[in-house]
Amino acid sequence: MKKIVCIAFIALSQLLIAQDKGTLMGLLTDKEANNESLPFANVFIIGTNIGTTTDFDGNYSFKVPAGTHIVSFSFLGYKTVEKTFTIQAGETLTLNQVMSAEEGVALDEIVIKSSVGKESANALLLEQKKATVIIESIGAQTLAKVGVSNAANATTKISGVTKSEGSGSIYIRGLGDRYLSTTMNGLPIPSDDVANKNINLNLFSTNIIKNVGISKTYSTSSYADQGSGNVNVNSKEYSKKGYSISMSGGTNTNVAGLSEDFRSTITSSDVTLGFHQKQFALQDLVTRQSWGTETVSAPVNFNASFSAAHKFEVFGKDVAVFFTGSHSKTFEYREGVFNSYRLNVLNTSFPAITREINSDRGVSSNENDVEQYISRTNTTGYINVGLKLNANNKIKYNTLFVNNGTDNLYEQGRKGYGYVFDQDPQEDGAFVRDQNFKQTTLFINQLLGEHKWNENNTLNWAGGYNFVLAEEPNRIRNEINILNIDHAPTIQYAHVGDFQQRKSTQKIQDTEYNALVQNKWILGALDADGNKPYALNYGFNYRYKERTFRSLFIGVDAKDFTAPSIDELSTTFTDTNFNNGLNLTIGVPDRYQADLSILAGFVNFDFSRDKFSGNLGARFERDEINSIWDVGNYNGPNGARLGTLNKTYESLYPSINLKYELSENKYLRFASSITQTLPEFKELSPFEYVSPTGRVTKGNPDLEKSEIYNFDLKYEMFPERGQLFSATAFYKQINNPINLALTRGSSGYFFYANTGEKATVYGVELEAKTNLLKNGDDESILNITGNITKMWLNQDLFENFQYKDLTASSLQGASDFIANGSLSFSDKKEKEFVATLTGNYSSDKIFSLGGAEGFVNRATEYNDEIIEKGFVTLDLVVSKKLTEQLFIKFVGRNLSNPEIRQTQKVRSLITAEETNQTVQSYKKGSRLTVSVTYTF
Repeated sequence: MKKIVCIAFIALSQLLIAQDKGTLMGLLTDKEANNESLPFANVFIIGTNIGTTTDFDGNYSFKVPAGTHIVSFSFLGYKTVEKTFTIQAGETLTLNQVMSAEEGVALDEIVIKSSVGKESANALLLEQKKATVIIESIGAQTLAKVGVSNAANATTKISGVTKSEGSGSIYIRGLGDRYLSTTMNGLPIPSDDVANKNINLNLFSTNIIKNVGISKTYSTSSYADQGSGNVNVNSKEYSKKGYSISMSGGTNTNVAGLSEDFRSTITSSDVTLGFHQKQFALQDLVTRQSWGTETVSAPVNFNASFSAAHKFEVFGKDVAVFFTGSHSKTFEYREGVFNSYRLNVLNTSFPAITREINSDRGVSSNENDVEQYISRTNTTGYINVGLKLNANNKIKYNTLFVNNGTDNLYEQGRKGYGYVFDQDPQEDGAFVRDQNFKQTTLFINQLLGEHKWNENNTLNWAGGYNFVLAEEPNRIRNEINILNIDHAPTIQYAHVGDFQQRKSTQKIQDTEYNALVQNKWILGALDADGNKPYALNYGFNYRYKERTFRSLFIGVDAKDFTAPSIDELSTTFTDTNFNNGLNLTIGVPDRYQADLSILAGFVNFDFSRDKFSGNLGARFERDEINSIWDVGNYNGPNGARLGTLNKTYESLYPSINLKYELSENKYLRFASSITQTLPEFKELSPFEYVSPTGRVTKGNPDLEKSEIYNFDLKYEMFPERGQLFSATAFYKQINNPINLALTRGSSGYFFYANTGEKATVYGVELEAKTNLLKNGDDESILNITGNITKMWLNQDLFENFQYKDLTASSLQGASDFIANGSLSFSDKKEKEFVATLTGNYSSDKIFSLGGAEGFVNRATEYNDEIIEKGFVTLDLVVSKKLTEQLFIKFVGRNLSNPEIRQTQKVRSLITAEETNQTVQSYKKGSRLTVSVTYTF
């Protein structure tokens, strides 16, 4: 009852206030564009804070106190117009205004400046409304409100998009890394990781992002290698002169709760600001570097960034420069469990709560015996230079440098509760320590040009050179046994093979060149609005990507050697012991080289007739993949390590995108296309990569590409400025789908395979953006955004991947239900206060398909699929503008701190009953940050 009275009181107060006001409304049009509506122009009452901006269609409306006022109409690059008017209480007064460019300012100049609006939510909604293809974007302004720190998290705010907490990969409509393409300003960029096709979007901090767009439908000017869509990061450029600095600090709740010091790898002692400097050759590191770990006394997250923008003339030409740089470090601690099963038999367990020795110790079912200490250092530098030769010719240059260092210390079994099946000298008391520092250096260079030959002909071109160096300079792994932790911490080294005590190095280097040339002809007679209804676009793409990979293992056979404890391993690896029984094994380096070359030509035709518009296109593309490898686990003819492959694909890829205006601000869209997904280098090359947990993943040279048929039908409604309601139905058929699966047999390895003839995905998406509450000036102060996606996924399975009675399954990596939402409040005052709460949920997904040892006994001898369980995340952002220059923000991320858990069904060999067993679980902790930004 109290709530009802309170709401009624607020409503009555607003009503009484409104009695002393009138409503000023009108339409702003653009004289320079044949009197088309002018969106995002400023309209305000001089001498007050009352005002607004025009909506998509150039309309404005707001409350004004009764009396005589002066209203100002302004837009960047246009003449400011001031008008005097008198308004009565309760009156609605209409003032329309035609805006024109300032003298000496060309229309082209205005267009360039107004493009800054693509950082705002309203501008991106306008772009979505006008576009022929189905595209959704999130801009810098929204990213700041919801506390997003990088492009990866930005994508999860868009309908139908999730991020795997296990792998970090982005999934669009249930399809993961291999079905995506990633571009920056429309040009492709390489991956930074051997485990992924696409670059880690975490590397793109919001300092350099203007907006992130996801195209879920295909247009033939893009590369055909995309099944679920394209993620395009549009980078920032000059908008206005200014400088800013920002500092932030915070903590992770898991780290803050540690009773002891935060730990790091021994390799971190050779790292400065995220850059590793190797002190010795790998072989020398065995005896000249410790096998222990380091500690960090003050694991506090911090970030420092600055940006600058300036515009000047060089030889009479306008040059605009935007520059930003940042450096950050974050700390994360995870504690949990890890288990693995082979043919329904427990293979490894940390902690092994079902083992009798641990039951006798009183180990509880919720005990943890896996720890992971992660610290990340990121240094980013970005420069954008824009050169305006004249009103019709522009050139832009972007360069991005990113250095990311990740220090990962992983331990399982420190408490003495670990178990490894058939390990020597004993199965119980197993302990694993994996120390790995990974440095990724990324260098992206882009040169883009636009040339308007005349009012009907525009040429766009772009070229890029990209370089990626990803190194694991000194990975250290120990597999040992704590002999009897109840009596003493003495350990003995496991010795099933020559490399259970090892140091290794891995280096990946990618070099890429790409180019785009596109010409646009505007055709047809002028319509009533002065526009021509047709456009012909044609051009070509070129891309060449080359990768070199090298990995070297150096192992130590320490059979029968002991050490006082797991923290005193260095006492074993000495020159003296190498002269008294320790054996050094230097492995043969694993190598592979691969290249991808793509050459394509495309043509598409745009048309617009009354309420009907669309785009019809076709693309011919030739893709060639070559690889050569020298890998120890490859069993070629006569046991050879060497192998090669060549795969060439040539095909025609058509697309159709149609839009029909049902009524004002209501649209119906249809899209259909044929695309493909190419096998990635790491999926083809038969190199085995061992994760810290011990999971092994290898490539498959027999992989072939998948062909994808796409269909979308979407209804959109834009009721008023900032509002959107949409519903989409979609269908995809994937021929020859690629999945990550468990190998046949008892090895328990993961590998990539074409697992069936066909997979289907169909579903619906619902999205809404609307205002819940407005103030007395008719400004939105409380708004809500939400989207949900429901999917039905199915794929048939080849006989080799069938087990139990399964002949079909869902798609690997696909959640069948996804929901994203945010609630945002703004007081709309001069010193604005903003608070935003966002939430995300994705349902269970398959981490890996299952597999049987053989077809005959597939009903009992199998490894079931591994499921990554669904969870909810919550983020909170609160910000306040203290002065015109000073801004403070609090960000709380992952506040719900859900358990990240993977499960697997295991069949009892005694009762034949299946039970769900946890194979991995941990919590990431909540991340709390306070930042201060000063602009001058």
